[in-house]
Amino acid sequence: MDVKSRNYLLMNRQALEKDIKTSYIMDRMISDEVLTLQEEERVKQQNTQKERAAMLINIILTKDNNSYRSFYNALLHEGYRDLAALLQDGIPAISSGNGKSSMDGMTSYVKTVLCEGGVPQRPVVFVTRPKLVDAIKQKLCCLGSDPGWVTVYGMAGCGKTVLTAEALRDHQLLEDYFPGGVHWISVGKQDKAGLLIKLQNLCSRLEHDSTLSQRPPLNIEEAKDRLRLLMLRKYPRSLLILDDIWDSWVLKAFDNQCQVLITSRDRSVTDAVAGNKYEVHVESGLGHEKGLEILSLFVNMKISELPEQANCLVRECKGSPLVISLIGALLRDFPSRWEYYLKQLQNKQFKRIRKSSSYDYEALDEAMSISVEQLNDNYKDYYKDLSVLPKDVKVPTKVLCILWDMETEEVEDILQEFVNKSLLFCDRNGKSFHYYLHDLQLDFLTEKNRNQLQELHKNIVNQYKKYYKLNTPVPSQEDCMYWYNFLAYHMAGANMQKELRDLMFSLDWIKAKTELVGPAHLIHEYVEYSSILDQKDSTVRENFQEFLSLNGHLLGRQPFPDIIQLGLCQPETSEVYQQAKLYAQRETGTFYLEWINKKSLKNLYRLVVRPHRDAVYHACFSKDRQRIASCGADKTLQVFKAESGERLLEISAHDDEILCCAFSADGEFVATCSADKKVKIWNSRTGQRKCVYEEHSEQVNCCQFNNRSGQYLLATCSNDTFIKLWDLNKKYCRNTMMGHENSVNHCRFSPNDEYVASCSTDGTVKLWEARSGNELKSIEIKDFFKNADEQPDDVEVLVKCCSWSRNGDMILVVAKNKLLLFDVKTCGLLSQVIISHHSTIQYCDFCPGDELVAVALSHCSVELWNIKSLSKVAYCRGHMSWVHCVTFSPDGSLFLTSSDDQTIRIWETKKVCKSSDAVLKSELDVVFHNGEVMILAIYNQKHLQLINGNTDSVIMQTAAPESPISCCCLSEDLKFAAFGQESGTIKVLQLLDGKVLKSQEAYRTSVQHCQFTSDCQTLISSAHDSVIQVWNWQLSECVFLRGHKEAIKDFRLLENSKLLSWSFDGTVKVWNIATGNAEKDFACHGGAVLSCAVSPDGSKFSSTSADKTAKIWSFESSSVLHELKSHEACVRCCTFSPNNKLLATGDDKGEIRIWDILTGALLHFCSPVTVDEGEPTHGGWVTDLSFSPDSKMLVSSGGFLKWWNVTTGESLQTFYTNGTNLKSIHVSPNFKV
Repeated sequence: MDVKSRNYLLMNRQALEKDIKTSYIMDRMISDEVLTLQEEERVKQQNTQKERAAMLINIILTKDNNSYRSFYNALLHEGYRDLAALLQDGIPAISSGNGKSSMDGMTSYVKTVLCEGGVPQRPVVFVTRPKLVDAIKQKLCCLGSDPGWVTVYGMAGCGKTVLTAEALRDHQLLEDYFPGGVHWISVGKQDKAGLLIKLQNLCSRLEHDSTLSQRPPLNIEEAKDRLRLLMLRKYPRSLLILDDIWDSWVLKAFDNQCQVLITSRDRSVTDAVAGNKYEVHVESGLGHEKGLEILSLFVNMKISELPEQANCLVRECKGSPLVISLIGALLRDFPSRWEYYLKQLQNKQFKRIRKSSSYDYEALDEAMSISVEQLNDNYKDYYKDLSVLPKDVKVPTKVLCILWDMETEEVEDILQEFVNKSLLFCDRNGKSFHYYLHDLQLDFLTEKNRNQLQELHKNIVNQYKKYYKLNTPVPSQEDCMYWYNFLAYHMAGANMQKELRDLMFSLDWIKAKTELVGPAHLIHEYVEYSSILDQKDSTVRENFQEFLSLNGHLLGRQPFPDIIQLGLCQPETSEVYQQAKLYAQRETGTFYLEWINKKSLKNLYRLVVRPHRDAVYHACFSKDRQRIASCGADKTLQVFKAESGERLLEISAHDDEILCCAFSADGEFVATCSADKKVKIWNSRTGQRKCVYEEHSEQVNCCQFNNRSGQYLLATCSNDTFIKLWDLNKKYCRNTMMGHENSVNHCRFSPNDEYVASCSTDGTVKLWEARSGNELKSIEIKDFFKNADEQPDDVEVLVKCCSWSRNGDMILVVAKNKLLLFDVKTCGLLSQVIISHHSTIQYCDFCPGDELVAVALSHCSVELWNIKSLSKVAYCRGHMSWVHCVTFSPDGSLFLTSSDDQTIRIWETKKVCKSSDAVLKSELDVVFHNGEVMILAIYNQKHLQLINGNTDSVIMQTAAPESPISCCCLSEDLKFAAFGQESGTIKVLQLLDGKVLKSQEAYRTSVQHCQFTSDCQTLISSAHDSVIQVWNWQLSECVFLRGHKEAIKDFRLLENSKLLSWSFDGTVKVWNIATGNAEKDFACHGGAVLSCAVSPDGSKFSSTSADKTAKIWSFESSSVLHELKSHEACVRCCTFSPNNKLLATGDDKGEIRIWDILTGALLHFCSPVTVDEGEPTHGGWVTDLSFSPDSKMLVSSGGFLKWWNVTTGESLQTFYTNGTNLKSIHVSPNFKV
């Protein structure tokens, strides 16, 4: 054992003997094969714990360095971290396996591991710095097998990369500690898009021998997950080396519970990540002797033989290894120029690159100039061409082959000359060569050639165009990613306005680029280069930027949507639409859809982002409106730019779902609260955690900061019935407010911060004094919910949310489906409004102007109400699932919504209020007549509208009835319409003038369905009960069809006055509507029957059910022909093909199956789960299906419309309807509309 290690054991012996228990420590040392069973027995024979510890230490003292390391690691693993820390500095350095220093040679094992891991080779001239190399090895050993970080930090050019690579050239280190290998990635200064490229390349490298070829990850989160799985499953116990890290946020992409070594200029770069951390500081410069050694190796002379100028040269280089290497490379070629180069440095005649920089730029500037001047004229021009390369980007050889119009070998020979003179760096990864300039070298070139940069950029663009002509690079080409990421950069640098516009406004380019890297980088380029793109007109750029901003959540997913079809959904005046139309007309083999009435349906939101991989529970603006924080079921906190959606922070913040987040008034902090019972405070800029509060005993539902800057107060509320007030400057709770008898769901400070309001499941809203925590007032909200007999409703009244008016005089409260406005002083009810009979209110927020209130509803929508007039002023659809939250920006100009559908949508308040009528109708009936599409639709539950679908014009609109309209239907001759109301009334009206002809109070519950018979004289209807009514409205005669035991789901008219009905009781019945008798009764399912379809020949019908089955029945024999069992969710819809051979069924998992009617065999499984995170292809339930007349095509509805090839089961096209879930589809007889 080394003397140093032995001394550390002896020095700390007393502390070790006092505290350690030997049994588990010996188990680990035996498994490491450094302790024998006989030695273990000797230790166990001692009488006391202290004596056993003393014996173990005596035995270790007789052994070698491996025993010391094993003992140290055992202490770490068994929880003795404080004792391990005492021994840490005594860990012996690891020597190479053959006893020689790592300079003298490497084993084939080491060479293989380093080559496969992409570790840089030794420089041609290399001097040992054993103390630093050993320090790096020692810290790597400290990691043991635990996740953690080793940071090698120091100034630029000090040799961090070379030293790190050298430390890895050790057989024993790699074999004992990193048997899974090492993986080197050069990171550099990156933006989000650049980092994604690095991650894509790393994942590709790690998957190189995988049998399955995966697409590159489309975003940083996906790349992080992919990398985590690769490191966990394919490369356990391996080391990841991240070279040249500049920013702490970059590390979060690699924070995957693995072992990581990083090189950086910033020692605090790991502050934002968790895990064990160790540091190695690399001195800023070489010692004088080391500098002389480098020069001697370059010129192949002994140090004692160097000329006297050598000492002066080393001093002028100021100890920088990079600068000394540059000068040494020059002297190797011109060994007589010692005096010349010394004078060049001493005269300081070269322009400084960055005088204020903390780096040794002066010496580098001078050395660079000298190096470049020594190149021959041709080579100088080639080197000048590198001035326009992007920083920290490794450029494939192929790019420079295109730039210089040369063969690969010629280019490599030129570049090797630069590499030999330390003017360029080469990364050899397998067969491919990538070249890059150090950022200091690039700064030097940029400054030197500043007046020629535009021409240099222009040259590279022209060479690209010459090579690719009208084509675009394909992913199999090594230069592909470079052009997709940097072609626009070069065009902008060349100020090539026309070329840049042609590129950025090309759907071909957008399609190719977004398929490779997603839309984020393109949106960034529209913003970055807007001054060039907008020189003539900003409209086109705005068209494309809006197109990507509003469809980015779709374009970032797999399977990749048809971008031409998305373009066809843009307004006809949009350049995106014009291009898509031309493209669709050229494509003969692809199926495209033209949206006829898109003018009536506008995108009311300005940005859609999908930052989370699960439901988004809460989102809020910062006070300056520049940032948005969001949280949700994926346990992360996200902070992103409100203008572009660019992610600024992502924090894995809690161990369970995060239910709420809030910015402090000055925007410095973000608070989060979670189902894990914890409240956490984060720095909103760096992501560092400031504090954790753990005093709540159940899940914490809400957290809200006070409104005034200067004092950081936070209110939180929980299922434990308490509201707590925290002062961020103190460790513990300042006040606990007790008084609620059940879970507290929400809390908010009053605008002046004097009061806190809280809402509870106990049916009350309470007001508290913030300073003292005393209860001031309590409002019994449940008193405002009465049943029909004016008695308090027995159902629990869960008070969800509250919001203060701007002056604090009023408070808005939501419970169930009601908005209630109270006077704060008197607690008196000022006004109330029932928002909806069909959904509950999830959240509410007062607009800072005090008149508008936004409410989020469980049926996927958001409504804006004028609280003074109690009128609805806007109705916002777009989300595909429950909306959990709606919050206004501080100035009220924007509001955002967050939903179960994983998206956050940002809306412009004024735009929404002007255009709120433009939404899909929830109930409608359609008649296709003489080439026209006539639609009867319910508008806002108050009016019936007859709409010409071809022109989108409203032909007729009825006056608002006394009760909301719930369903409607058209007669086939387009003379009459009927509608049912929530009150149970049915009315028939004349379409010519909208006059009501007949009215009948048919039901006590809301009417669900109505339909005319073919002669238009009879109206059939059903409600929320078990009776169907057959009403001859012209004769005022009514027949009741009674027989079902539960509510009717729906019905369908058959031939010869027959009717098919199905019910929640699991039965299907056939009725004679003339007599009212049930002619056939089918006990179809154990669960509710959700849909039925009749075969074209009328001999069979199908039924689908909540019991996850579908069945085919014979009308004649009243028997089941086939039971179709492979669905995994409720089977919601079905339809027969016109050729009477097929049945299609759709379920709540988003899956569609096509069956053979004759055999009951499954022919196709049309809708496999292929979307990221396992989302079904339909984005939810399949709600309706319809075959084409030739039975070759199938259209389905759900989260969007999809067309399928029935023969192959493949998707033909997808039509997205602005995020709205679709209920039913109506198809024209020729299948064209």
